[in-house]
Amino acid sequence: MNRYFYIDAEGKQKGTFSPDELRHENVKPETLVWTQGMEQWKRADEVAELSYLFTGSSYAPETAQAGQMQRAQFDRPATPYGPQTLQPMPKTWLVESILVTILPFILCSSFLSLLGIIGIVYAAQVESFFNRGDYAASAEASRSAAKWAKIAMWIAIGWVLLIVVAIILVFVFVGSVAGIGELLNT
Repeated sequence: MNRYFYIDAEGKQKGTFSPDELRHENVKPETLVWTQGMEQWKRADEVAELSYLFTGSSYAPETAQAGQMQRAQFDRPATPYGPQTLQPMPKTWLVESILVTILPFILCSSFLSLLGIIGIVYAAQVESFFNRGDYAASAEASRSAAKWAKIAMWIAIGWVLLIVVAIILVFVFVGSVAGIGELLNT
């Protein structure tokens, strides 16, 4: 099932919507719509998949096709990979990417933690690709977001350890200088 953008009465682009959701958006036959694979915007009544919106039919053609596909799945012998199922959206890693970017920067003032921004960019793409039906690109964006979030996390851990070691060394140095001062005074 395609997801559509449309131009509203005020000339603003809205989307994406399934054909059923377009019914609730009060799309008219003359409303311009576009979906992936179309070369240009078309009137809604010129798109075959949306024709049921204007004929008074109460269900989408996809509903009938889905029912036929489900029946066909039961009629087919099982494949080695099993029946094809809809895949869930991959994890976005958006919250993790934001946290490992902002918190280490605030706590450690490490500009290297800003590498987490790359993770945020990939994380923002996951849902967009998934909604367009491009599961492979969505999964790849999820993997990249996870990779960059983990890189930023390890950089943050490294900076925290470096700060802890520096603080310990300062106390040891101050203690040894104080001890040398006491030896010199006696």
